[in-house]
Amino acid sequence: MYQQETIIPYGAKTDKTQQVEQMFDNIASTYDTLNHRLSWNIDRYWRRKAIRKLQPFAPKEVLDIATGTGDFAIQTCRFLPSVSIKGVDISEGMMAVGRKKVELMGLQERISFERQDCTALTFDDNSYDAVIAAFGIRNFADLDKGLREMCRVLRPGGHLCILELTQPVAFPVRQLFQLYSHTVLPLYGRLISKDSEAYTYLTKTIEAFPQGERMVEILQQAGFRQAQFQRLTFGICTLYFATK
Repeated sequence: MYQQETIIPYGAKTDKTQQVEQMFDNIASTYDTLNHRLSWNIDRYWRRKAIRKLQPFAPKEVLDIATGTGDFAIQTCRFLPSVSIKGVDISEGMMAVGRKKVELMGLQERISFERQDCTALTFDDNSYDAVIAAFGIRNFADLDKGLREMCRVLRPGGHLCILELTQPVAFPVRQLFQLYSHTVLPLYGRLISKDSEAYTYLTKTIEAFPQGERMVEILQQAGFRQAQFQRLTFGICTLYFATK
């Protein structure tokens, strides 16, 4: 078990998956606003970097794991004009926001949403050309199981592309990030989302989540090959890329 798997949003009342679902349903209406403001819109740049890694392979069918409000799926459609994307998540509240955004953009023929437990997907083996995930896998109750599922549904030769928030490793960025994540992020998140626990939980999971070389090892153990990572924006975000 990894450390972040033991961190639960609202205490040991129910299991982690149920609480994560409840948390994201609670903050769904304000999630996009907070996500972009708290990252100074740099999150859009991170997604573009990830999509550019996929562009040379021109995937046609893509699975967006822990899709949330669909930002990664929407940006992927803009850069890969022939792609079709299935976004999956446990939070219907988040996906409801995503469906409205997709409809407003006229992308409903290319992006669809479905409620799924991302650690127990119902899709057939070898179903997708690429699997993507942005800022969601650290919420898995079982990271190894979730990654094995992502590998299972990916076609041989297909690619995995993950973005995850991480702790910077270099001084003084690490210290500044810790100050920001322990003060500004939870305070602002609490004021806007009205959920006093959500952004404290999210900060704790960033700190606990395995990163860099350790995450590459975990990806390899899940069945992926040619796994690599790239730190973005002084290590605040890390891009992981691997092949089945």
